[in-house]
Amino acid sequence: MNTTLVAIIEIGSTGIRLNVAEIYSSGGWQVVDRAMRPAVLGRDVFTSGSLSRESIMECIAVLHNYRELLSGWGISDKNVYVIATSALRAARNRDVFIDRVKLETGFNLTIVEGIEENRLMYMAVRFALKQDLPIFWRANSMIIEIGGGSTEIMLLRRGQMVAAHSLKLGTIIIEQRSRHSLGANIFYERYLNEGIRNILSLLDADMGLIHVRTMVAAGTDVRLVADRVGKELNSNCRIIKRGDFLAFTEKVSNFSIEDCVQQFRIPYAEAEGIIPGLMLLKIFLEHTGAATVVVPQVTLRDGYLADMASGIDASLQDEFFTQTIASAVNLGRRFHFDEAHSRYVADLSMIIFDALVKEHGMSRRHRVILETAAILHDIGTFIKASNHQKHGQYIVSNSEIFGLHQDELGIVANVINYHRGNPPLQTDIEYIKLQREERILVLKMASILRVADALDRGHSQRIKKITVERRLETVVLNAADAYDLSSEVMAIEEKGKMFQDVFGYKVMLS
Repeated sequence: MNTTLVAIIEIGSTGIRLNVAEIYSSGGWQVVDRAMRPAVLGRDVFTSGSLSRESIMECIAVLHNYRELLSGWGISDKNVYVIATSALRAARNRDVFIDRVKLETGFNLTIVEGIEENRLMYMAVRFALKQDLPIFWRANSMIIEIGGGSTEIMLLRRGQMVAAHSLKLGTIIIEQRSRHSLGANIFYERYLNEGIRNILSLLDADMGLIHVRTMVAAGTDVRLVADRVGKELNSNCRIIKRGDFLAFTEKVSNFSIEDCVQQFRIPYAEAEGIIPGLMLLKIFLEHTGAATVVVPQVTLRDGYLADMASGIDASLQDEFFTQTIASAVNLGRRFHFDEAHSRYVADLSMIIFDALVKEHGMSRRHRVILETAAILHDIGTFIKASNHQKHGQYIVSNSEIFGLHQDELGIVANVINYHRGNPPLQTDIEYIKLQREERILVLKMASILRVADALDRGHSQRIKKITVERRLETVVLNAADAYDLSSEVMAIEEKGKMFQDVFGYKVMLS
């Protein structure tokens, strides 16, 4: 069995962590070395908005040390992956920092977006749970990871993604705001209850939290609790009873940072976030109906390794695409979209996409991006029916959809904007700031979506089945129904011009 030696370096809010792992050609992996160095990047960023010179130099020194360690393992640069999370995402001088890291260490640094962090954590949780917790796949669940600068949350209904959120709320921010308060535990309760009230309402609208049966919690803070009062589920996962978690949190809520260092034998940088993290998790738990807290002994780095090891596993890709569409549907429901029409238009878009693969040349991943745009194409009517494409573009641009990067969300938002009205102009800022390849994708997807939308002009889903036939200069949509389709024929003539301009074929409804 062939193996590849790789290294994952994660630059987080409180430390810089390294995993060296062997990835097997069979799809598995094993961590063979670990390292961790405390860092105060988060404290800098969440206080001043930027990384200080001292923090940058400290970080670069740690990366130099890691490079020496990796040279001992004989790992080439192409197999070293350096990622950064919330602290670097928020830093005003992150581009300067990325450049400094490249020049002084040779490492290429990638900033992981919040929604991508969600996906990688889902990969890690999926690996840790395996099939050893059937209730996770059968009932409603919440996955939550509380970090130094952000909190990542996923809601799942019977294993299917309902919503994913990246919240700008972490243990460092909470701890900093408590410094001048009298009685930190009282402050935590008051501040957190007030601060996350709107968040809880949003989550409750996505999926009633009281119906959550399992809370999966990742992170250093909750792993510490699991080691003391949890029971083993498997080699990668422990379970804490709800009452045991609440009792432990109550017991340590008055601990000082020094108490945490002494009692738990952890570095000071980690101890600062223990109590805020547990208090925040306690509030989320109390708003759910979860009887247990499931604690996977995994990190974002494990998710990265799982993603690498899975390669282009078709079944796993299909699962993620399904989760992406489920997340998009839930976003549409939040804005009271016409679900029957939206799903119908999405289905028609997929029929046209699949029939014309040679003509458009787009990939399987592009297919799910188009399907997402079709699902959400009318979401802007929640704000106002006129110019709803503009409102839809705004909603999607400022939302999160599980499995889609920010760049891909930008494509979806632009496709929604151009599913009706004028085609793109060189004065459209949101369009021209896309890369050239992305602009071409927008044109192709919007052209297909316009045609599919025209086939349901009256939102009545009258055409039950269509087939697509490509002739010399024409794409013919054959409807199997015998209804009067004059309205749809007129709509095709109106909305098919962009398709003809992009692909060179006139569209006809027969």
